[in-house]
Amino acid sequence: MAEADIAFVAAAGAAGLALSVSAWAWRLRRRMLTRAMEDAGRLTAAEGRLADRDASLGAFGEAFIALSPSPDGQAGDLLGEPSDQANVRRILFGADEPGDVVAALAATSPENADRLERLRERGAPCDFIARTPRGALRVQGRASAGAAWLKLSGDETRIHEGAGEAEPLTDLSPVPAWRVDGAGRLAWANRAWLDEVKATSVEDARERGLSFDRGADALMAEAARLGLRQEAFRWTSGGGRRRAWRIVAEPLGRGEAGEIMGAAAFAIDATEAEETRDTLRRHVEGHDETLNHLADAVAIFGPSKRLAYHNTAFQQLFGVDPAWLDDRPTHAELLDRLRQRRQLPERDDYPAWKAKELEFYGATEAAPDDSWSLPDGRTLRVVRQPHPLGGVLLLFSDITGELDLRSRYNAQIQVQRATLDKLNDAVAVFGSDGRLRLHNEAFERFWSVTADQLGEAGDFDSLAELCKRTAPDPALWLGLKARVADPDPESRVAVSGETRTRDGRLAAWQTRPLPDGATLVAFADVTARRALEQALSEREAALKESQELKRQFVGSVSYELRTPLTTIVGYSELLEAQAALDERSRQHAGAIRVAASQLARSIDDVLDMAQIDAGEMDLSLGDVRVCDVLDQCAERVRARVEGRGGVVEVICPDKIGAVRADQKRLVQALDHLLDNAARSISEGGRVTLEAARGVGETRFRVTDTGHGIPYHLQAHVFDRYIQRERGGPGVALALVKALIELHGGWAEVESEPGKGASFILHLPHDTVTSAAHPELGLDLQESRA
Repeated sequence: MAEADIAFVAAAGAAGLALSVSAWAWRLRRRMLTRAMEDAGRLTAAEGRLADRDASLGAFGEAFIALSPSPDGQAGDLLGEPSDQANVRRILFGADEPGDVVAALAATSPENADRLERLRERGAPCDFIARTPRGALRVQGRASAGAAWLKLSGDETRIHEGAGEAEPLTDLSPVPAWRVDGAGRLAWANRAWLDEVKATSVEDARERGLSFDRGADALMAEAARLGLRQEAFRWTSGGGRRRAWRIVAEPLGRGEAGEIMGAAAFAIDATEAEETRDTLRRHVEGHDETLNHLADAVAIFGPSKRLAYHNTAFQQLFGVDPAWLDDRPTHAELLDRLRQRRQLPERDDYPAWKAKELEFYGATEAAPDDSWSLPDGRTLRVVRQPHPLGGVLLLFSDITGELDLRSRYNAQIQVQRATLDKLNDAVAVFGSDGRLRLHNEAFERFWSVTADQLGEAGDFDSLAELCKRTAPDPALWLGLKARVADPDPESRVAVSGETRTRDGRLAAWQTRPLPDGATLVAFADVTARRALEQALSEREAALKESQELKRQFVGSVSYELRTPLTTIVGYSELLEAQAALDERSRQHAGAIRVAASQLARSIDDVLDMAQIDAGEMDLSLGDVRVCDVLDQCAERVRARVEGRGGVVEVICPDKIGAVRADQKRLVQALDHLLDNAARSISEGGRVTLEAARGVGETRFRVTDTGHGIPYHLQAHVFDRYIQRERGGPGVALALVKALIELHGGWAEVESEPGKGASFILHLPHDTVTSAAHPELGLDLQESRA
């Protein structure tokens, strides 16, 4: 290798080494800076905690001293606020000057020196009063973390310094503090205590016998007697308000002779905390009461995954024993219990599903809604969300009915759509906002639009523009918009109308307000219907005209026929009376008379039917004796029946009395029935005329033993001009039915072919018809009154 190459490699190696060393130094420096910043942060935090501790210690008017040796071999200096150290030094040394505080405390008495020595050497706790010429200090010693600590606090009401007075450490505290002697008398109190009891000085409080609280006095006596700290919670009233206090009573120990030195107490104001606690309690109770009124089931699990709260709906939803729920089971135990009761969804891998349910305790956001399909057919909606105080909040809603209702609703909507699509009318439903909600296929065909065009139209105005190409009537669409979009109740009414389209169709439209605020609008092509109605109207007018012509024709013909028939009947009777005629000729003349009489009777029936059809027949109502009418009718037909070898029978109860009717028309109806019965019987037959009184009516029955009426003719026996097996076309039975209906009654027939027939007339007792004369109706009402 050449020397140049060797030099190049050496230079490159040196440069790489230098870069590596620089990178290593940079990383080392970065780690050192990071560690220095962390140490500085920990130092700052420690200083802050120390400052907070000193502040908290000084806030209670106390000072602390460490007996563990300091680096210079001396006991530690006072800890606490400078003002507290100054007060201690003024009591011990008479001025705020340096001095050995521990030595000064030991010099107060040999017992105190011994106590301090035992504390320093063996960590024995002590609690004594160090009395000095300028005051007294309470000294409490404890061992902690390999060091001995002293707690110094003031113990006298006043400390004389020259011509003035110095306050003890606790006199400036805002917390009421006081001390009683062994006899329970007030020995000292700070300014906060005096202000609370409204006293100017301790002497004033003694003279007036003031006390902070009787319960606090008893607590201090108990602390002094037992030599143990006592705590209690008391409420006091003063200044127009109640205040809560936490009383702490500390015993002062016993003197050299074993006498009780008394006790000291502090009253810590806990009013705000108690009021906050009470407000929170009421809020929690109100919250629980509100949840108990919810239909949804609520369960709250705390951070420990135990049931912290459940409402009544939760217990009722799952049917779990309330006592078991009150034992606060864990979430896992609850799931296991519900699985045993088959109130959880069926899962192939239950442990995995359960573990997934319990994983939500680490979530920070609410999970999406879930649904549980239970084996008993119920469906539950489950909502999981983190609780603000830790844990999980679960909501359960039974949506079985909701799903069933939704299914039914969707099915109903589908049925409605299918129904509307099968209608020939064009139907559209508009919401209260004027947008098209529903329409059928006929609507698209009617207006020659597509479903896509209707979907793009959106509101009513856009839809109207599409439809105006077929029906350009501005008034129509303006009126429909008022019915659809106007919330005024006067506009929410059903209206209808008609309009013409460009292609000549006549379109009928109508609107119907729907209960949900929507409006249904329907269109129908009535062109053919109107043409048919016009044709029917014209035909009805022509029919009425023909009926009138027919009635006039029948009346004219009937009157024209009556005159020659009267002549025929008269001359036939005259011929029958001629003695010159032989018997055969006389029979011929009688036959002519009978035929002419029957023809005249038929003509009268036709005229009566014409009068009834025209509404011109008037009834002359009166009291008609039923039995007399039956006897008269039977006598007129008896000869004909007996001539055929039959018998006429009349059945009429004596107590049947009278009926309100037109006697002439009633007799006419009965004569037609008897005549019909007389024609139907043969040798040995029987015709029965019967009357019976029923509830609100009188029934007249004409029965014969003839060959009866076929079943297929019974429904038409009262029709006029119907061909019958008993003779030609007739009007007699139709006239009977019309006369009885004119009285407000009705007629019926009962017959079994081969066994005769019965015709029954139902005549009501209260016969009042429009055809009756007004004065007759008035007379009837007066007779009833």
